[in-house]
Amino acid sequence: MPTKDIYHDLVKKALTKEAWLITHDPFSLQFSDADFLHIDLAAEKLIAAKKEGKKIAVEIKSFARDSALYEFHLALGQFMNYRMVLEEKEPDRVLYLAVPSDAYQSFFQRPLAKAAIQRYQLKLIVYHTAKEEIVKWIN
Repeated sequence: MPTKDIYHDLVKKALTKEAWLITHDPFSLQFSDADFLHIDLAAEKLIAAKKEGKKIAVEIKSFARDSALYEFHLALGQFMNYRMVLEEKEPDRVLYLAVPSDAYQSFFQRPLAKAAIQRYQLKLIVYHTAKEEIVKWIN
């Protein structure tokens, strides 16, 4: 099993505050005999009017390393692979990258990050570390 991000439990708690039911921690998928993926969380939210739920998978990143650009490169590659596997194995589940609000306000406002978010259609969950809550969903 991969190591949990330092903010794993915080994001899990923040999702629960917003009435998401955590269904997998981690969410493991097998792509082939040799390829197993472990996305940090999977959650569902029931929509009463439809009697069906919205399903998400969440990859959590802290952006706590010295180079936000390096961490973004890793996160983007991971996100793209996870999304590809989800499209095949769980096509009704939407993948989000969870990032702290301070990283979102600084690094994610830079031209390269903005262009990558748009081009690769990244969906983001922005979380506040001190308040332990989600401050923005970006679809």
